[in-house]
Amino acid sequence: MRALDIQRVLGGLGPDPYLPMSGRLLEARDLTERERFYRVELPRPLGHGPGQFVMVSCPGAGEAPISICCGPRDDRQLEMVVRRVGGLTQVLHGLQAGDSLGIRGPFGHGFDLDELQGHDLLLIAGGLGLVPMRSLLQPIMAEPERFGRVTLIVGYRTPAEELFREELAVWSKLPEVRVIRLVNDRAHLPWDGEVGLVTAPIAGLELDIANTLAVLIGPPVMYKFVLMELLARGLPQAQIFVDLERRMKCGIGKCGHCQINHLYCCQSGPVFRFSEIAQLREAL
Repeated sequence: MRALDIQRVLGGLGPDPYLPMSGRLLEARDLTERERFYRVELPRPLGHGPGQFVMVSCPGAGEAPISICCGPRDDRQLEMVVRRVGGLTQVLHGLQAGDSLGIRGPFGHGFDLDELQGHDLLLIAGGLGLVPMRSLLQPIMAEPERFGRVTLIVGYRTPAEELFREELAVWSKLPEVRVIRLVNDRAHLPWDGEVGLVTAPIAGLELDIANTLAVLIGPPVMYKFVLMELLARGLPQAQIFVDLERRMKCGIGKCGHCQINHLYCCQSGPVFRFSEIAQLREAL
């Protein structure tokens, strides 16, 4: 199914945050059986930062929050990955280069690269968590000299779910960068990484606790166990960042879907220091 031409429906870009701008697909290709990569041309530069998200819509099919998977850029392009899980994503998976879709945003409070500068970084992504993590990884890997040692741990259920394999291979060759790739189960497929959970390597890592910042992005079940491992290593809560982008809904704090007590994830987050939300039982 192909979406209607959104340019005919919306008539271009407006300043209202409720009004999507029209994006044209430059590239659409499958990464896995369920994930599809999109490169979109916009009427103007998006002006996003790492960890932010956009609202993506197709007329007649609805709208949903989607992670931005590219780092900040000056041109008018945007990159995303969409997992097929429902009606709208089914429509999006039917789009091809040349088709149009609606984009609102960027929304949310993401990562501050200046705040990370000079620190050793421990970046842990589970499954689809590598998609928003890529928006942070690209600027880090483009200027690795701005940071200390960078350790990236990426985990999947099976090799068939691996994302951005080629980029991971390039990054692993950079000085002071270590990439650890894991799967829970080889599932009889070729695999040249490790087997186990993303928590497995943490105990054996050489960490400068005073100078290490950790970033976690992945399914909620992952956070509990990764946080236990990091805290056991002595990493303070204030040096751990978590991304709660899975709670996003409207993007502008109106629907209440992402509310955690007094916090709205789409406004105060989705990126938080763990120390900011550790006492909020509903957060993780």
